[in-house]
Amino acid sequence: MRRTAALGAAGTLVTGTLLVGAIAPSASAGERHQGGSPEARGVVTAAARAAKAGIDWQTCPADWGVSAPIQCGYVTVPVDYAKPNGRTIKIAVDRAANTGGKAERQGSLIYNPGGPGGSGLRFPTRITNKSALWAKTARAYDYVGFDPRGVGHSAPISCIDPQEFVKAPKADPVPDSEADKRAQRKLAKAYADGCKQRSGDLLPYMTTLNTVRDLDVIRAALGEKKLNYLGVSYGTYLGAVYATLFPDHVRRMLVDSVVNPAREKVWYQANLDQDVAFETRWGDWKKWVAKNDAAYHIGDTPQKVQAQWEKLRATAKKNPIGGVVGPAELTGFFQNAPYYDSMWTSVAEVWSAYLSGNEKPLVQNAGPDLKDIAGNISSENGNAVYTAVECTDTKWPTNWNTWNRDNTRVHAKAPFMTWSNAWMNLPCATWSAKQQRPVDVKSGKGLPSVLIVQSTRDAATPYEGAVELHKRLKGSRLITERDAGSHGVTGQVNACINDRVDAYFLHGTTDPKDVTCAPHATPQPRTPAAKTAAKSVATAAADLPAVH
Repeated sequence: MRRTAALGAAGTLVTGTLLVGAIAPSASAGERHQGGSPEARGVVTAAARAAKAGIDWQTCPADWGVSAPIQCGYVTVPVDYAKPNGRTIKIAVDRAANTGGKAERQGSLIYNPGGPGGSGLRFPTRITNKSALWAKTARAYDYVGFDPRGVGHSAPISCIDPQEFVKAPKADPVPDSEADKRAQRKLAKAYADGCKQRSGDLLPYMTTLNTVRDLDVIRAALGEKKLNYLGVSYGTYLGAVYATLFPDHVRRMLVDSVVNPAREKVWYQANLDQDVAFETRWGDWKKWVAKNDAAYHIGDTPQKVQAQWEKLRATAKKNPIGGVVGPAELTGFFQNAPYYDSMWTSVAEVWSAYLSGNEKPLVQNAGPDLKDIAGNISSENGNAVYTAVECTDTKWPTNWNTWNRDNTRVHAKAPFMTWSNAWMNLPCATWSAKQQRPVDVKSGKGLPSVLIVQSTRDAATPYEGAVELHKRLKGSRLITERDAGSHGVTGQVNACINDRVDAYFLHGTTDPKDVTCAPHATPQPRTPAAKTAAKSVATAAADLPAVH
């Protein structure tokens, strides 16, 4: 996981609730498919309470990092929906009011940036920062963000001391021997044990299903009878499960860069598929770097760029750069490029600076900052939530031979990310909490047309996931951005997509059939005056979707 969600600064608020007295819809056909389960009844109870209570909007706490006129509050949800009168936690939410006034307002638009483990609290800044891409939609909707359960300001969980979590250099993720693998297995088990020790009381309830139920309670607390939702990356899986459980609670739903919802993909196989897709997009970036060798002087063919990468890894393995950047840290930093086109120039500039003798930008961007206590807490928390949700959502292989066989096979054709991804997920092999069974994602009575947006060369969420979700949600429409691969398509300037997103949210309209759009513009090297190689890429990526 490379979290890019960041929090912003404080603001003023008007006290009171929004649309007090709105009635929460009754249990939908989707929840009834569970046979009237205690959880299904618990959602109805919690949503009714939330609708009555509303949200007491207040000045945002300074450490939430969002400023006026954004407002902040909490929504109370059960830890266990089977026991709605039992223990509760508070879900942090924030909002910015629509810019078009009462006459144009269509309700609240709730956002999730992905993860699991990403915070959505920066979403309202798209209004306050006057984002051009979202200006039309902002006229009609209040923008609402939230920290999902376990994240940030919503009963945060932890698995390891944050300062220990970020210490570097870590072991090379690509093993040279069986001893290397045993060492990584030991670390993964220790991490899983740490999750149990530090957060064991919440782990059984850290699931996609419960986050989706929280989302319905937030909808009710906002006074909305129907949900307007935008989900990116893992946020698309939240949307897909919500559409399954609460089909008649959906008004508008757009999912962007789609997690494959097939039960057999969630989550072990999805990570193996991701490794292959990353290798493809890594290749795309190497071609771009080679094409722009006059700017970066890394190599004028993809093969030469790859050779420089292997040389860089070998150098960092032998003598960590700046004492802290080894192969693991290099992979963590360089994977920004396959994730996001907007990172292509930044990563290339940092690499180019290193090759010219200036290692400082590389150390600043790839190495830890032990002085950034708040950032390190956020980083560790995000990773803990990622692990908890994915490990608890579904059963994982417990036999090491399965992991070893599959990742050895995939690494042979996709070496850039495979072993790094494997070790990140290996705590799931020894997970303490009861592992559940993924929802069978499908349409239900009352579900309107869902808009699906996807690029064909996405590394984090391969294109096949969008095709699979499209098949499962009847009446959905798929917009494909061909020959492109940036994660988070709706954040790119592409009129073919942007205009359709606006039409959907403003008027509920979709095309009569699926649409294929040409790719957005390819990044171009910056002029010398515009280069900011020493700038933190994490800062530059602050409003990109949180992904794994």
